[in-house]
Amino acid sequence: MPTSLSAALEQVRRHRAELRDSASALESALAAPAPGRGSLWLVRVRAALMELLADFRVHIELTEGVGQTPGLYADVQRAAPRLAGAVGRLACQHAELVDGVVTLLEDVEQQDGRTGAAEVARVRDEGTRLLGRVVRHRQGESDVVYEAYQVDIGGEN
Repeated sequence: MPTSLSAALEQVRRHRAELRDSASALESALAAPAPGRGSLWLVRVRAALMELLADFRVHIELTEGVGQTPGLYADVQRAAPRLAGAVGRLACQHAELVDGVVTLLEDVEQQDGRTGAAEVARVRDEGTRLLGRVVRHRQGESDVVYEAYQVDIGGEN
């Protein structure tokens, strides 16, 4: 995590755009036509899930910190102790979201090219629910950072 708060916020802002792009790639992969293209469809969904997982792990490092280096959440709690509960909920969501991505990724990998209509529908449903949770997490994080600093971290480039 960068040493200055403004540099940390800028780094989080840039990475939020990458995380948004990863979520968008998953949405596109899930929405792609699957009939007669099961193997290709699974490859796209798997790749998008792997990208989302990698970006989400970087997101966790930036917000929670790495080793002895605190992340953005520690800065938020110092600046606005009243937000400790919200920050704690966001941190808990990280583990839940990573578990959701990993579980769906494992499910897709077990399909091994077998994608009937029922399997596609199930993966799409689970993926769409996961995307909704990612979007709500990003919204909650934007709110917390704004409440602490009156800065919109958005996620746009």
